[in-house]
Amino acid sequence: MANNNNQKVVPGAEEALNRMKFEIASQVGVNLKQGYNGDLTAREAGKVGGNITKQLIQMAESQLAGK
Repeated sequence: MANNNNQKVVPGAEEALNRMKFEIASQVGVNLKQGYNGDLTAREAGKVGGNITKQLIQMAESQLAGK
């Protein structure tokens, strides 16, 4: 059975995640634009992705702690 990793677990979350991506990119000084961003360095992409992951983990921990 094929595993589709692009399938969203929470319908409608894509827009919120996209906003988060642009907000974090702005915070860490990465110039992200709508559409293709293949001109980003691995360091820039890693900054954005790492900070998204950090924020999502913090959100999940807060929910698990009942805050």
